[in-house]
Amino acid sequence: MQKSVRYNEGHALHLAGLARREGTKRGFLSRRAAEASRWHEKWFALYQNVLFYFEGEQSGRPAGLYLLEGCSCERAPAPPRATAGAGAARDPLDKQYYFTVLFGHEGQKPLELRCEEEQDGKEWMEAIHQASYADILIEREVLMQKYIHLVQIVETEKIAANQLRHQLEDQDTEIERLKSEIIALNKTKERMRPYQSHQEDEDPDIKKIKKVQSFMRGWLCRRKWKTIVQDYICSPHAESMRKRNQIVFAMVEAESEYVHQLHVLVNGFLRPLRMAASSKKPPISHDDVSSIFLNSETIMFLHEIFHQGLKARIANWPTLILADLFDILLPMLNIYQEFVRNHQYSLQVLATCKQNRDFDKLLKQYEANPACEGRMLETFLTYPMFQIPRYIITLHELLAHTPHEHVERKSLQFAKSKLEELSRVMHDEVSDTENIRKNLAIERMIVEGCDILLDTSQTFIRQGSLIQVPSVERGKLSKVRLGSLSLKKEGERQCFLFTKHFLICTRSSGGKLHLLKTGGVLSLMECTLIEEPDASDDDSKGSGHMFGHLDFKIVVEPPHAAPFTVVLLAPSRQEKAAWMSDISQCVDNIRCNGLMTVVFEENSKVTVPHMIKSDARLHKDDADICFSKTLNSCKVPQIRCASVERLLERLTDLRFLSIDFLNTFLHTYRLFTTAAVVLAKLADVYRRPFTSIPVRSLELFFACSMSGRAEPPTDGRTPRLSRKFSSPPPAASSTASPVRTRKLSLSSPSSSRAGPLDLTATALSGSPPATHSPTASPPPHSAAAPEPTPAERAAVESAPAVADAMELSPCRSPSTTPRHLRYRQPGGQTADSTHCSVSPASAFAIATAAAGHGSPPGFNNTERMCDKEFIIRRTATNRVLNVLRHWVSKHAQDFELNNELKMNVLNLLEEVLRDPDLLPQERKATANILRALSQEDQDDIHLQLDDIIQMTDCPKAECFESLSAMELAEQITLLDHIVFRSIPYEEFLGQGWMKLDKNERTPSIMKTSQHFNDMSNLVASQIMNYADISSRASAIEKWVAVADICRCLHNYNGVLEITSALNRSAIYRLKKTWAKVSKQTKALMDKLQKTVSSEGRFKNLRETLKNCNPPAVPYLGMYLTDLAFIEEGTPNFTEEGLVNFSKMRMISHIIREIRQFQQTSYRIDHQPKVTQYLLDKALIIDEDTLYELSLKIEPRLPA
Repeated sequence: MQKSVRYNEGHALHLAGLARREGTKRGFLSRRAAEASRWHEKWFALYQNVLFYFEGEQSGRPAGLYLLEGCSCERAPAPPRATAGAGAARDPLDKQYYFTVLFGHEGQKPLELRCEEEQDGKEWMEAIHQASYADILIEREVLMQKYIHLVQIVETEKIAANQLRHQLEDQDTEIERLKSEIIALNKTKERMRPYQSHQEDEDPDIKKIKKVQSFMRGWLCRRKWKTIVQDYICSPHAESMRKRNQIVFAMVEAESEYVHQLHVLVNGFLRPLRMAASSKKPPISHDDVSSIFLNSETIMFLHEIFHQGLKARIANWPTLILADLFDILLPMLNIYQEFVRNHQYSLQVLATCKQNRDFDKLLKQYEANPACEGRMLETFLTYPMFQIPRYIITLHELLAHTPHEHVERKSLQFAKSKLEELSRVMHDEVSDTENIRKNLAIERMIVEGCDILLDTSQTFIRQGSLIQVPSVERGKLSKVRLGSLSLKKEGERQCFLFTKHFLICTRSSGGKLHLLKTGGVLSLMECTLIEEPDASDDDSKGSGHMFGHLDFKIVVEPPHAAPFTVVLLAPSRQEKAAWMSDISQCVDNIRCNGLMTVVFEENSKVTVPHMIKSDARLHKDDADICFSKTLNSCKVPQIRCASVERLLERLTDLRFLSIDFLNTFLHTYRLFTTAAVVLAKLADVYRRPFTSIPVRSLELFFACSMSGRAEPPTDGRTPRLSRKFSSPPPAASSTASPVRTRKLSLSSPSSSRAGPLDLTATALSGSPPATHSPTASPPPHSAAAPEPTPAERAAVESAPAVADAMELSPCRSPSTTPRHLRYRQPGGQTADSTHCSVSPASAFAIATAAAGHGSPPGFNNTERMCDKEFIIRRTATNRVLNVLRHWVSKHAQDFELNNELKMNVLNLLEEVLRDPDLLPQERKATANILRALSQEDQDDIHLQLDDIIQMTDCPKAECFESLSAMELAEQITLLDHIVFRSIPYEEFLGQGWMKLDKNERTPSIMKTSQHFNDMSNLVASQIMNYADISSRASAIEKWVAVADICRCLHNYNGVLEITSALNRSAIYRLKKTWAKVSKQTKALMDKLQKTVSSEGRFKNLRETLKNCNPPAVPYLGMYLTDLAFIEEGTPNFTEEGLVNFSKMRMISHIIREIRQFQQTSYRIDHQPKVTQYLLDKALIIDEDTLYELSLKIEPRLPA
C-alpha cells in the first residue's frame, strides 16, 4: 500500500471536476462532525480511489477529499439518543442507513456517514469497497507469497544441481579407474594364450563320453521343461491368464467396433450437417448441431488414441500391460459427464429439428448410407452412454483374473475406483435417460422393430398381459366365453403403454414379440377409451355380464382408414382400473399438450411452446424453484428442485397435464408434505380457482382468445397446418374422432355459402347434434364444400384450445360425446366474428359444452358466454377430478390406511356433485370416483398369506418325496407373489427397513425378508435330513429342477431362495454329495446362479426383468439396494430448503417398476397340501445345527 501521496492543488481540482462529471458514485451524504451529535450534509463524488466532498451540488471547489486505498467499509448501528422523548421525531432518523469507512493509515479517524435509503447505502458501501482496491492488495500478497516460494524452489534446485555436478565428476573418475583395470586384464589374457595353445589334444574316447553326457543332460532338461510347461498349462494361474487374455482380446474388438461407430457418427452425420448449416438455406443451425453432437468429435479422437494403444499392447503379446492406458484415459473421461448430462437434451433438439421437412429429408439420406447398416442417428447418439459402464465391467473381470501379486493390479484397481466414482457423479444425469434405454430394450424385443420407440418424447408407462376379444364387422363382439381355453391362449397379448402410443404384440415360442398386422400400433390421439359401455347398448351390456365387467374398449379412428374397435380383457378389476387410469391420463396428456401446440407459435429451437416461453415461472430458475434442461412429456422443463407450494402449483396448472409429474408426485409426496395438504389444495382449486391458480397461468390460459383477432397468414394456412410433426398432430380435420371433430368441424360442410360462424345462435339452440356410432365409417368429404377463408380458418384454429381443455373429462363415453356440431346460419344474417363481444375460444367452449345436453339449471347461456369464470371453473373441476381419479385408482392404499382422508375426499366429491353447473361428463366421472372409493370390490380380494397360514380345514401336509417339482415351484411362486404384492409402496420411502424400529415402520418388507429366509432354510434343512449320500444328491437335483421351473415362471426370488440355500457352507462343503450330482444339474445350477448373481448390481437379473413380461416376482433386495443408494447419495431437501424433485423422480421410477410386478397376479390355483408343507416351520433347522449336522455327515479331513 502507498505510504504517501504527492499532489498539487491544480491536480486535485482537475480530479474533483472529473469526479463531478464521471464519478463512479455521486450524491448527498451526511458526515458526522467532530462533535458526536452533529451531522453535516455534503455532496460526495467518488472517482477511482479518491472520495471528494463538496459543500453543495453546484460547488466547483471541493471541501476535502479522502484517499480510499486500503480502507474498509462496514455498516454501523444507529447512534443512541440522549433523550427518550419525541418518539415521532426520531422515527425518520432511525430509518436512515449508517456506515463507517475505516482507513489503514495510523492516526486517521474513521469517516462516519449516513444516507436516507438502505439501497443507496448499500450501493455506496459497494462502490467504496471497489475503490479500496482490497481485492488487488490481497492478490498482491498472494503473488508475493508465490514469488517467495518460487525463489526458495530455485535456490533448492541450484543446490541440487551443484550436488549432481559433483556426483558426475566422481563418476568420471570412477570410469577412468575401471578403464585402466580393463586394460590390465586384457594384457594378462594375452600372456596366457601361448600356454593354452601348447596343451595336448584330448583322448577321442573322452570326447565321446562328454558328447553322450551332453546329450543326456539336454534330453533330461527338455523332458523336465516339458513337464513344467504341461503342469503350468493345467494350473489355475494359467487358466486365469487365458481368461484374462480373452477379456483383453474381447475388449480390443469392442473398442474397434465402438471407434467405428464414432467414425460413422462424426463422418456420416456431424461433419455433413456442419456443412449443411453453412449453406445459403441451412436446414439446421450451427447451435443445434453443437447441441446434438456435444463432445462427439472429442470422444472419437480420445478413443482413437486409446484403441491405438490397445493394438500396440496386443503386438507385444503375451506381455499385456494395460494400466498405463487407463491412466492416460482417466483424466479425459470428464467429457463423458458433459455428454451424458446433455444426452436427453440433444435427443429432444434432434426431435425438434426433424419437424423441419428439409432436415428430415437430409437426415434420411445420411441414414441410408450403407455404413449406418439401417441404424438411425438416435441409436448412434446412445452408444457413448454405455461406454463407462462397459469399462467398469471389463475392469471387474480383469481384476477377477489378475493375481494379487501382478504388477498392474493396483493400477487397475485405481482405474476402476476412478471410473466408479465418475459413474456415481453421472448417476443423476443418467437417471433421466432410463426411459430411453427402456424403450430401446422393448424395441429390440420386437422382431419387426418399432420406430416410434426411438422418439425421445415417448415415456414408458406400463406393460402386461391382456386378452384381446375377437370382433366382427361394425364393432359387434363375437359371443365367446371368458373361460374358453382357446380364447386365453390365442387371444393373449403383450401390451405396452407409452405416453403417445399403445402397442399390442403376440409372443412367439422363442420369446420374441411380433406386432399385430392390424392394430399393432395404436396412436392414442386417434383413440377413444370407453371405460364403461353405455347401458343402452345391448351388445355392451351383454359383454359386461359375459366377461364379468373386466373388458374395456378402445375405439380407433385412423385419419385415412375405416374405424375399428379393440376390446381387451384384464385379469382382474384392479388391473382393469389401473390400465384405464393410465390410458385415460395419457390421452388427456396428449390432448392438453396439443392445446398449446395448436394455439401458440413456437419461437424457440427446442420444442417449448410460446405459452411456456411467455411464462418465466415455467422455465426460469427462481428462489423457490430450479429447472433442468430435460423436457417432460408436455414439452415443459422438468423440475430439479422446488418448494412444496410450487409443486402443488404445478400439480394444478390448467395449461397442461403431465402424467410423469403426476406419478412422481403421488408416489413421493409423503417425503415432503401430507395427504391433507394435497387434498386441501385440490379443494381450494375447485372452490376458488381464480384465487388458487396463479394470475399468469390464467392470463396465458386465455391468450388463445387473442389469436382469433390476429391477421390471417398470407398463404391461407395456419402455422399448425403447415408444420410437420414427428408424431401425430394434436388434431386433424379429416378424422372422425369425437374430440377432434369438436376441435375442427366448425364450418358446415353442407352449406356452400356459409358465412362467419355465429356461435351465439348455436349455443342458444336446443336441437341436439347428429351423432354417429363409434364403429361407423367416417362421413365422406363433400366435393361441393368450399375451402374456408383465411379468416374463418384462423378462427377455427384459435377456438378449440380452451374449449377442449374445459371439455376433456376424466371419463368419456360415445353416448355423451357429440360427434359433429352442425351450425345453421339465420337467414340473411352476415356478422363478422371479429365484432363478437366474446372471444371465439370462449364461445366455442360454451357451445360445445352445451351441445346435446341443454343448459344446467341455474346458469343462463348468455351469462356463460360473457363470463370467463364458467370456463375456468369447468377446467379447474376437470383438473381436480383427473388428479383424484388417478389418486384413487392407482394409490388406493392411501385411503385404506387413512379413513379421515377417505371421508374428506368423499365429502369433496359429494360437493362437486351438488354443483348445478356440472357438465354430464364431469358428473359421470365424479360418480365413478365415488363408486370406486366407497364400494369394496369383492371380486378383487386377493389371497393373503395370513389366510393360508390360518386355514384349519387343510388336509394333512404332504412330504417332500410325494410332491412333484412342478407343484413345489408353482406354490412357491404363488406364496412369493402373495408376500411381494402385499408390500405397500409407502414402505419403500425413507429407508425404514434399515432403522432400529424397522419392524414397526416396514412390517411388510420385514415379512418378505423373513419369508425369504424361511424358504431358504427349508431347502437346506430338507437336504440335510437325509442320512445317505444318494438321497441328498437326489434332493439337490430336485430342488435345482424346482428353481429352474421358478425361472420359467419368472419367479426370480424363488430362484435366489433355492440357490442361496445350496450355496450355504453347510451344504456347499459336502464334496462327496456334490460328486454324486449329475453334470447336467451342475450346469443348470451355474446357469441359475449367473442369472441371479449380484455381480454388477444384479446386471443379469435386471436385463432379464427388462425382457420378461409380468407376472413376475423380482428379488426385492435389488430394489432396496437401489433405493438405499439414492437415499444415501442425495438428500430430500437442498441447502435452500427446496424439495429435491430429481431424487423423487428416481425413487418413483423404482417404485413404478415394483408396482408393475405387484399388480399382475399369477393364474395359479392354491393347493393347501403343498403350501402347508412349505410354511411348516417345524421342518426348519437353525444355522448352527445345520453346520454341526454337516460336519457329522462329512467330517473335516485331517490337516
